[in-house]
Amino acid sequence: MAILLPDGLATPALVVDPDVLESNIERMAEASRAQGFVLRPHAKAHKCAQIGDLQLRAGARGLSVATIGEAEAFARVGVDDLFIAYPVWLDADKAQRLRRLADRIALRVGVESIEGAQRLGNAVHGSARPVEVLVEVDSGSRRTGVQPHMAGEVGKAAADAGLLVAGVFTFPGHGYGHDARAREHAARDEERTLGQAAQVLRDLGLDVRVVSGGSTPTAGQWQPGAVNELRPGVYVFNDATQLAIGTCGVEDLALVAASTVISVPAPDRFVLDVGSKALGSDRSPWVTGHGYLPQFPQGSITGLWEHHAVVRLPEGVRGPRLGSVVAVVPNHICTPVNLADELLVVRDRKVIDRWQVTARGANT
Repeated sequence: MAILLPDGLATPALVVDPDVLESNIERMAEASRAQGFVLRPHAKAHKCAQIGDLQLRAGARGLSVATIGEAEAFARVGVDDLFIAYPVWLDADKAQRLRRLADRIALRVGVESIEGAQRLGNAVHGSARPVEVLVEVDSGSRRTGVQPHMAGEVGKAAADAGLLVAGVFTFPGHGYGHDARAREHAARDEERTLGQAAQVLRDLGLDVRVVSGGSTPTAGQWQPGAVNELRPGVYVFNDATQLAIGTCGVEDLALVAASTVISVPAPDRFVLDVGSKALGSDRSPWVTGHGYLPQFPQGSITGLWEHHAVVRLPEGVRGPRLGSVVAVVPNHICTPVNLADELLVVRDRKVIDRWQVTARGANT
């Protein structure tokens, strides 16, 4: 584990190793360049202006976000090219906010229904800059997105509403799994479905320039061809799930939750002061317990409350002393970051900077 935690740290706290972080960012940027892909990383994983800046400096072509609130937060810190990779359903308030964004920055928005496209067109009609839309396609996650053959009716509705239809996008969420073949299968699925949907739009005379997919688990499985833009997010930090499914190594973990041992009730059990309000409550089918413990890899967080994490150790494994500081790698990094006010940047056991979580709580 690269992160060496400082003494006297107030816990719980999210701690970042900047060297591992920058290595992760550079490696993904270089892999994308080498294979001819545009990289538009998903900022919901870090929600942090400094990390977004590192990604842009490394060659990212703008950022992806999940909400209008995240887009507003990154626009305020100077990011002027954003894709809301989500089928936004606009009420009156969101319509006004989106219109203000469209007047300020280069903006893309996801659509997946005729009605959604029409609402979006009405909201941004006459904006200072044209708003691009990407039609969302379901490539196998069974979440949001239309089937490829239905992309045309959504794209046509968007064009009729005065929107600039720039292409299609998907999320290959079914690429999570222990077996590398699952990740390869998901990558091929997204290439096939996006390619089909893009052709449907082209057949209608629409100028499809952007075919956007990609995720952290499918990194390394991409093939040049149908897809030309990638939106991985978690790779900047990685997490216990990525470690468990084999998409990163322990040396690639750039963020941990620092926690203090507050109780040692038995030789095989200790309790940390980090709970669901710091780690999030996400369970992963690939991780045993509520996180990964680099200092105690055989241990498991078997119980999680709002401010307690109970760790069990196998027989014969010596646990930490009362008052010790222990690192926990969250199962899913996006939730802890959204719960934190700041990230502590640590090098050589010293806090060298504090980064505000710029888009914290920007969930609408």
